[in-house]
Amino acid sequence: MYIKELKVMDCTVRDGGLMNKWQFSDEFVKGVYDACVEAGVDYMEIGYLSSEKAFDRKEMGPWKFCHQADLERIVGKNETALKLSAMADIGRIDLDDIPYASDSVLDMIRVACYVHQVDKAIELAHHCMDKGYETCINLMAVSTVGELELDEALRDIAASRVGVFYAVDSYGSMFNDTVQHLVRKYTKALPGKQIGIHAHNNMQLAMSNTITALQEGCTMLDSTLMGLGRGAGNCPIEILIAFLKNPKYRLLPLLKVIQEQVLPLQETIDWGYHLPYMISGALNAHPRKSLEWMDSERKNDFVAFMKAMHDNEVLE
Repeated sequence: MYIKELKVMDCTVRDGGLMNKWQFSDEFVKGVYDACVEAGVDYMEIGYLSSEKAFDRKEMGPWKFCHQADLERIVGKNETALKLSAMADIGRIDLDDIPYASDSVLDMIRVACYVHQVDKAIELAHHCMDKGYETCINLMAVSTVGELELDEALRDIAASRVGVFYAVDSYGSMFNDTVQHLVRKYTKALPGKQIGIHAHNNMQLAMSNTITALQEGCTMLDSTLMGLGRGAGNCPIEILIAFLKNPKYRLLPLLKVIQEQVLPLQETIDWGYHLPYMISGALNAHPRKSLEWMDSERKNDFVAFMKAMHDNEVLE
């Protein structure tokens, strides 16, 4: 499946870091980077850009901050075709903490926001563009946003200089028809802009939803190694590459890093299909409660969790 404009982004370190506070070894991050380079992946999102006053560096690993010294320790000057990306959350990065692109190995900054923050996201994205970066905006939790509110946000995005806008299934609750509707809506409202898809796998539909988005014209596809990501994880990049059958991509390097680096993490991190994550996805709910439940001694008491979610109880 050759689509000239198609780009695949690996988010393993950034999204997977939500499960271990970005405490990955250098060997792990370097392994992911080398695999992405050898596999012909277009972008690797290596972490977040965050200000240290927003988070404790003693608690969070280096990929919550993406300091230049840490980046260069892994990728050197990145003299490869692979582009590096970092995500910035509204309110968690000071503008002065974002270096000029000429002083960084990062190529793209993706701004993550909720619908009420779209104006701030545009302002931050424009600031990053003025500093020389590619940018896009990821509107999170869109499954909870009403049509009129979304229409207003899309009008603001359409008037901006930002060239890429993402459909993000933050809660892993969407089905194919919802993705189809959303991408068609984005495409109609944002002529001339690229549309991306970032799918979570709570309902085991991340791959299917990504294919649907691709068929509807999405050209930026997010994925992670073995689906490693928050909670149920994301669209697995190895399945996506196998599906695309595009000669620009190679599957073997991805299988190698999975075997050597990602698979061993399953002994310490419970990402992937677990019923508490499925339940939060089915209820279109933020996965924070399912994550808390998975860390408790009651992780396999699915009935109690379902009742707690319906009763909106505060989980201890």
